[in-house]
Amino acid sequence: MYYLSPSILAADFNNLGRDVKLADEAGCDYVHFDVMDGLFVPSISFGMPVLQAVRKITDKVMDVHLMIQNPERYIADFARFGADIITVHIEATENLGNVIQMIREQGLKASVAINPSTPVEKLAPYLEQLDMVLVMTVQPGFGGQKYLEHCTEKVREVRALADEKKLSLNIEVDGGINFDNVEDVIKAGANVIVAGSTVFNQDITEAVHKFKDIFARN
Repeated sequence: MYYLSPSILAADFNNLGRDVKLADEAGCDYVHFDVMDGLFVPSISFGMPVLQAVRKITDKVMDVHLMIQNPERYIADFARFGADIITVHIEATENLGNVIQMIREQGLKASVAINPSTPVEKLAPYLEQLDMVLVMTVQPGFGGQKYLEHCTEKVREVRALADEKKLSLNIEVDGGINFDNVEDVIKAGANVIVAGSTVFNQDITEAVHKFKDIFARN
């Protein structure tokens, strides 16, 4: 099963509600919510108030990606304001096992992200505790970047590791995904697709339908 998770980082913030509703009505599966703190990554994006507002207008899965240092500080808050999945970065905490447990104690799905330079092997001790792994396919912190080709192999490695452990693990990819390369990451083992600019910088309905058509062929 493939899932489309449009990233609202690329939406029109003058018309955020409209854009989210268009993606929802077109058939997206998740709404991807990028939280940046200006510490773990250079940029600052948005936080709980925006999540709360978006939660009121859609019942889609809220896919919250915390690009923040020491994310354990905010797990309970993001759960309270509407997250369904929380992704934290393996590079952002020294207590990853505890953070995963905190997410699960909130009744949410737990996910861990790895940056393009982080070895996949670092995930191995945690895979049994996870619902999803997010493979960053650009450097985190900015939207609109070009897909890093070597990350396709990282997706393949994560899928092989999950298969080796006989785990039914969702693998998400985030960064530079478009209509031309999405089949490559699907074939490598990804099944949750984050797309920002490719959805929100054109006709949203048509873009969602095009992704879903590609999914149907694979």
